[in-house]
Amino acid sequence: MNNTAKTDPRPVGIFDSGLGGLCAVREALKILPGEDIVYFGDTGRVPYGSKSYDLIKRYARQDMNFLISKNVKMILISCGTVSSVAIDYLKDAFPHTPIIGVVETACEKAVETANIKKNKKIGIIATEATISKGMYKKYINELDKTCEIYSKSCPLFVPLVEYGHIGEDDQITKAAAETYLNEFKDLDLSALILGCTHYPMIKNMIGKVINGDKKNQNQTEFIDVGLEAAYRLKKELAETNLLNDTGKKGGLDIYISDEGINFKNIASSFLGFDIKSGVEIIDIEKY
Repeated sequence: MNNTAKTDPRPVGIFDSGLGGLCAVREALKILPGEDIVYFGDTGRVPYGSKSYDLIKRYARQDMNFLISKNVKMILISCGTVSSVAIDYLKDAFPHTPIIGVVETACEKAVETANIKKNKKIGIIATEATISKGMYKKYINELDKTCEIYSKSCPLFVPLVEYGHIGEDDQITKAAAETYLNEFKDLDLSALILGCTHYPMIKNMIGKVINGDKKNQNQTEFIDVGLEAAYRLKKELAETNLLNDTGKKGGLDIYISDEGINFKNIASSFLGFDIKSGVEIIDIEKY
C-alpha cells in the first residue's frame, strides 16, 4: 500500500476588499513557503464595510469567480466584512471550492486568551457591516457563553490605511483611534479582535490608546485575524492532502482592480518587502 501523501501544485487564492489582505498573504508566505499564492485586492471598490449586504455578496461572488479562473485549490477570504456577511452564501454558491474565512479562527484565539488570562472580557473592532452582522459575537458566545463582549465599528480605519496613514505618529489616524477606542481604555480587556485585516497595520497606534502605560502582564492582547486564518489555511491544506510538497519555493501573483496613488509603497508596507513588479490591474466587473 502506498501511504505517500499527495501533493497539489495548484495555487491558493486569497482576496480582500483592498490591500489589507496582504497582511494575511505576508503570514501565509511565512507559514506556507512552498505554496503559490494568487491575491486579489478590490482596490477600486474599497471599502466593503459601508456597503449593503447585497452589494457585498455581489462583489464577493465576482472576487471568487476571478480566483477560480486562476485554478486555485482553496480560497482564504481575508476580508472580515465578507467573512461576516457572505461566507455562507459563498459556500453555497461554490460548493466545490474549499473556503476559509477569518471570523472563527480569530474568535477561537480570543476565547483561548480569555481563559488563559482568567479574564472573560473580549473586545471586537471591525467595519460597520461586520459589527452589524454580529458574527464575531455570535461565534464567541457559541464557544463560551460566559464571555463579556464589547463591539465597536471603526469605519475610518480602512480608508486611512488604504491611503497610507499608518505611521505611529500619524495625527489623523491617532485622532480616529482615540475617538473610536477611548471607551475601551478602562475595560481591562483580555483580548481585542482586530476584525479587519487592515487593522494590524495600525496596531501600535491602537495599542497606545488601549494599553497606554499598562505593564505587559496587564495589557490587552491583540488578535490578528489574518495571522490566525493563515494558520487555519495550513491546517486545512494538510488535512485535505492539498499541500504543495514539491520542495520548490512558492510565488506570489497580485491582482487589483485599481492602482491608486503610491500603491506600490503602501502594498510593500503590508507585505514587508518591496513590490517591484508582478501586479496586474483587472476589470473585476467581467467576473
